[in-house]
Amino acid sequence: MVKFASCQYAIELFDGWDAYAMHLEQLAGEAVEAGAQLLLLPEYAAMALTGLLPEEERGDLHKSIAAIQPLIPRWLDLCEAIARRHGVWFCPGSAPVLDPDGKYRNRAFLFGPDGLAGHQDKIIMTRFEREQWFIAAGTEGLRSFDTPLGRVGILICYDNEFPMLARTLAEDGVDLILAPSCTDTEAGYHRVRIGAQARALENQLAVLVSPTAGFAPWSPAVDENFGRAALYVPADYGMPPSGVFAESDAVATQTSQWLIGEIDLEKVAALRREGQVALYRDWPEQFGV
Repeated sequence: MVKFASCQYAIELFDGWDAYAMHLEQLAGEAVEAGAQLLLLPEYAAMALTGLLPEEERGDLHKSIAAIQPLIPRWLDLCEAIARRHGVWFCPGSAPVLDPDGKYRNRAFLFGPDGLAGHQDKIIMTRFEREQWFIAAGTEGLRSFDTPLGRVGILICYDNEFPMLARTLAEDGVDLILAPSCTDTEAGYHRVRIGAQARALENQLAVLVSPTAGFAPWSPAVDENFGRAALYVPADYGMPPSGVFAESDAVATQTSQWLIGEIDLEKVAALRREGQVALYRDWPEQFGV
């Protein structure tokens, strides 16, 4: 069994690093106190760091992305310390990270009790990222992470809308896909939800979604946010008929809220062998038409 905590995350404004660090520590502590072994925050959760910048910088999209780069190593150290201290697996979401080739990439990190397990870059950029943020696609491919909780992969937001990415992870033996997301409309939230549910159905695995939610008018990057934290599973034996294992009540919040639950990933994986349908097994047959 895996006790998970997925955050419906509000982008708040903090008056300094100490206030932000205390917020993240307390937020993680709430999930740990509830017994969570796996904590997930959303895509671009690190954009909360832009609130620590002078108004002129945080109010400008490109200046804010550039100006938080010196803060990202400190943020990563904080996230690693949280995972180590509590003995949990912690994906603190993603950040726009400047690489040595001069390009920014949308990068999600995964920490375990022993420190950094690795990272996953977003593979396919949205129009906003391509045309306004100038974020480049990841070039390192997809990764999977072996943990005591099961084998885990990460698909960031829009990547969940492309079937072959999840299929690649499924064929690599992934039991659970972490799906940190950030969408600024309800339509965007529904696209991610539909994609995540479809990926869970097609591959007979679980998909855990953590969204940004609420409003941060001081930020041109994450000013409006909609989404429900959720765990989606195949609609099959022993699972909810809807495929919705758990889901937040509302699409927006002004305070961060945890969705906490427990899932037996072995029972989900067993559906590939014993389910009412055999979508994972039968996947190749569609290409022979």
